[in-house]
Amino acid sequence: MRVVLAEDLFLLRDGLARMLEAYGFEIAAAVDNGPELSRALRELRPDVAVVDVRLPPSFTDEGLQCALAARRERPGLPVLVLSQHVEQLYARELLADGTGGVGYLLKDRVFDADQFADAVRRVAAGGTAMDPQVIQQLLARGGRDRPVETLTPREREVMELVAQGRSNAAIAERLVVTERSVAKHTSNIFAKLGLPVSDDDNRRVLAVLAYLDTR
Repeated sequence: MRVVLAEDLFLLRDGLARMLEAYGFEIAAAVDNGPELSRALRELRPDVAVVDVRLPPSFTDEGLQCALAARRERPGLPVLVLSQHVEQLYARELLADGTGGVGYLLKDRVFDADQFADAVRRVAAGGTAMDPQVIQQLLARGGRDRPVETLTPREREVMELVAQGRSNAAIAERLVVTERSVAKHTSNIFAKLGLPVSDDDNRRVLAVLAYLDTR
């Protein structure tokens, strides 16, 4: 699986590259600025891009914008963005087109090698990997009249895991319950939120995130 990696800090970029190679990924390119990232995505056509939000020369959202431009040229290009802090606007932009694998992780997550490699694989396969802190902030928005407030504590636990991109089987293992129980909870969640039920893991994640982000 070929990866284009973009991170301006040399030590972190080198560490991420070595980590990914240890998990069987091929680093097609490891770059430290926006123009080189755009060129690598266009010319190398990787299986997945792992991109720091802030890159030279602007140090604003250069990395994210390069990735979004590449997705417009190549719809569905899997992109996992890394950020120092939770920025809901960045998550919203990344999820806007609703196609292809997407991920948004805080940089703290990369220090758990297994978790990070799993997130890259999930995004490359067309899935979603959203940082729990992003989900927590989206859940915290709005007032008491929101339908999300009608969810039981267990349903909220399940919804957070759904929004992170977890399958029913993974959620069942995490919560030590049966898959049938998880399916019942997810059905209740979608009914309460007024969302269509879907068997497609990525589609249901995007539906939940879209709902949370528009409240």
